[in-house]
Amino acid sequence: MARFAGWKNRLAGWFVDREFFMRSNGHVRFIKISAKLQRRVAGAIASVVGIWLVITLGMMVNQLSVSAERMMLSAKQEKIETAEERVAKYRDDMDAVASDLEARQKLMEGAFEEHFGEMPAAEATTQPEGEAAETAKKIGQAIPEAAKLAELEAQQIAFAERMTQIALARSKKAESAIRQFGLNPAQLAREAANGVGGPFIPFFGKKQKPVRDPRFTRMLTALERMEALETALAGIPTSMPAAVGLMSSRFGYRADPFNGGAAMHAGLDFKGPIGTPILAAADGKVTSAGWQGGYGKCIEITHANGLVTRYAHLSGFNVAVGQEVKRGVQIGRMGSTGRSTGPHLHFEVRINGTAINPLKFLEANPDVLEIQAVAGNRSAGRGNAGA
Repeated sequence: MARFAGWKNRLAGWFVDREFFMRSNGHVRFIKISAKLQRRVAGAIASVVGIWLVITLGMMVNQLSVSAERMMLSAKQEKIETAEERVAKYRDDMDAVASDLEARQKLMEGAFEEHFGEMPAAEATTQPEGEAAETAKKIGQAIPEAAKLAELEAQQIAFAERMTQIALARSKKAESAIRQFGLNPAQLAREAANGVGGPFIPFFGKKQKPVRDPRFTRMLTALERMEALETALAGIPTSMPAAVGLMSSRFGYRADPFNGGAAMHAGLDFKGPIGTPILAAADGKVTSAGWQGGYGKCIEITHANGLVTRYAHLSGFNVAVGQEVKRGVQIGRMGSTGRSTGPHLHFEVRINGTAINPLKFLEANPDVLEIQAVAGNRSAGRGNAGA
């Protein structure tokens, strides 16, 4: 109680009636701010800060739990069939089971190659254990002629769980790398996952009721999330947009080069000779190539993660609107068009229309760039299985 009273008295000492004297043109004015008003203002500020902290914490918790919730959802909605149920399926139509397992094996091998590259022999012979191995054993005892099929199914389950582990590990690395750039992984992944579709081709077989084992559903969910995150990471513009070393103006507030007034510079300026090749900072699609007011001749590239890079004051174009470009390919030539004092490249990075400092991407730490390179290789079909 004594300690509480001490804190209360100390807090009360912060808020006392205060008087301010102001002299203007020979007149003196007195302004009094009461302790009560000070407490109200402080309370309002504390409330706003408290609400902001709660919202921020809630968003962080939501982002961290998103993947866990998605993985748990499949487990809640679907259950693993019991050994007795699987034996019944085998007895009912062994040919249908064999056909479905063969089709699923091809799809799983294709999924592994697509996401991780050529399948190592060690991965192809993943040994089953636990429930899957026990179920295979029971099927083999009940239906000896189905023993090989049951063993194949158990191996597929073990393989699916291994793929899930690899995908989760890769997703974690990609998510961490994106955060290193100061970006929101969930937001970029949503952008990267937009624009998908196609005919429905069942993954779990056609000839019998699908075996909706949650372990395969979790594998597909993990692969989908990994692909979205790595596509988002690969699309972050980390390559230099011009082969010049002189940066003539940085991002932020500066004195305008024409009128000297305070102005916001929304990008980086790289100085060089007219005609210097201008390069795409990341894979993407050319969404604008033409004259843009003070930017002069300007190119905009939209990347898979929703980020947009802008290359301004060009003297000419090497690409056209709608063209897909790769990181490092020449898209234009340096110039001095538009509101420019001399030949240079004005380079911008924007997200949702807001300019952000490109320097944090161009000066990324080597470890992050290495993770990004792996993600880029996966996107190009040259990934590996390393977790």
